[in-house]
Amino acid sequence: MQNPECVVILDFGGQYTQLIARRVRECGVFSVVLPYTTNIDEIQSHKPKGIILSGGPSCVLDEGAPLCDAGIFSLGIPVLGICYGMQLTSLLLGGGVAACSLREYGRCAVNMDVTDHGLLKGLSAESNCWMSHTYQVEKLPDGFSVIAHTHNCPVAGMADDARRIYGVQFHPEVTHTAEGRKVLQNFLMDICGFAGDWNMEAYAEIAVAKIREQVKDGTVLLGLSGGVDSAVAAALLYRAIGSRLTCVYVDHGFMRDGESDQVVDIFTKTFPVELVHVDASAQFFTDLAGVTEPEHKRKIIGRDFVDVFKREAKKLGTRDHFAQGTIYPDVIESGDVKGSAVIKSHHNVGGLPRELGFQSLVEPLRMLFKDEVRKLGVTLGLPESLVYRQPFPGPGLAIRVIGELTPEKVAIVRGSDKVLREEIAAAGLDRSISQFFTVLTGAKSVGVMGDERTYAYAVAIRAVTTDDFMTADVAQLPYELLGRIATRIVGEVKGVNRVLYDVTTKPPASIEWE
Repeated sequence: MQNPECVVILDFGGQYTQLIARRVRECGVFSVVLPYTTNIDEIQSHKPKGIILSGGPSCVLDEGAPLCDAGIFSLGIPVLGICYGMQLTSLLLGGGVAACSLREYGRCAVNMDVTDHGLLKGLSAESNCWMSHTYQVEKLPDGFSVIAHTHNCPVAGMADDARRIYGVQFHPEVTHTAEGRKVLQNFLMDICGFAGDWNMEAYAEIAVAKIREQVKDGTVLLGLSGGVDSAVAAALLYRAIGSRLTCVYVDHGFMRDGESDQVVDIFTKTFPVELVHVDASAQFFTDLAGVTEPEHKRKIIGRDFVDVFKREAKKLGTRDHFAQGTIYPDVIESGDVKGSAVIKSHHNVGGLPRELGFQSLVEPLRMLFKDEVRKLGVTLGLPESLVYRQPFPGPGLAIRVIGELTPEKVAIVRGSDKVLREEIAAAGLDRSISQFFTVLTGAKSVGVMGDERTYAYAVAIRAVTTDDFMTADVAQLPYELLGRIATRIVGEVKGVNRVLYDVTTKPPASIEWE
């Protein structure tokens, strides 16, 4: 089965590159992010119907600035440059770029000069857009005309309709740009000619065909983490190869209430794979004794996970292929895309597939974002209670305990988290809040319970709303709801006498505490 028609996004290290890819897919078009260094032959191998050049932190005039192959403009494929991508387009095609007399950051009123056709068709004459630039196009390349401007930026948009090459200085991919989706739709549908019919059902068919092509008659071993990604990967693999899939579920002891039981139930009944369930909690708690530094915790958990998995895999004997639930943000954040920071340090299996003698690594979710993984899970028949679980870090509740880990402290977080999830679900807010959880702060305080003095822990509640998890606002939970949650946690969870609500946005804080 052929790959879906796609847009290739060349990444110049911009903070919004993932957002561009997400917004394109939200328009029903498949997108692929490639490094700006990608050669023409590889770009063409994806058979793109459009190319988007992302923003980036560099100045196109600097020595060593990121440059793509100018040959992309001669392929006859529509090109859209965004911010840095627009400036680079101008530079490579003979135009000029210079420092702004007055830099523009944040929301800005943009005058849309050409709205009867092309990239800005149907937009308002003036529209609020998100700007973030110190340099701008000073001279248009031959064949281009101005299609948008601001008070300080004479070329906020440019177009060569004959060659279907465009550029915008603003960011249409961010929600702060009022009509950004319309700009992308114009490019994708009207200019590139996409039908906008890419969906999870189509992806599932393509993914199953690719798995069968890669695996052939072989067997596959998958490490189940208990999270959404590995569960969806397992369900997809089961659809493709059935009983030739074996899953090893390493239970580190840091899962939320009831989650381990649900994982075992689903993958012994709904998707009856060969499942090995290993309760390794004693080993994890022993190795984490006395450890308080968050990154040290993560590395120990990652190391132990691999050690336990290797031990169990060797007991099973030979399997042909190794699978894992890598998703697209993992690929980008791991540094696979040049210019992107290495962020994740846990769940990195490194050379494990080679070490255990597997023929290949199978990553069926590698091109999907988290929301797409959830949609695929529903399409495959996984229960929504698993698919729409709250986001959960690989080390689990271990990084929601500040300081040293003990079974008693993890039990406090598990119990308080259970209360929080029950109350927010009962209030009908579980789908509207992007992420919510409890944290054992490590702080103790004096309290009175009954007629007795207590000296017990303070638990913090964290609840945020966000579109992309790059920034986050505090969820405005009703005081009455917060009061019910606090009363239940103090009354039902032993060792807690105080409940706090974290009202810090991201930035300056991160979403998780550790």
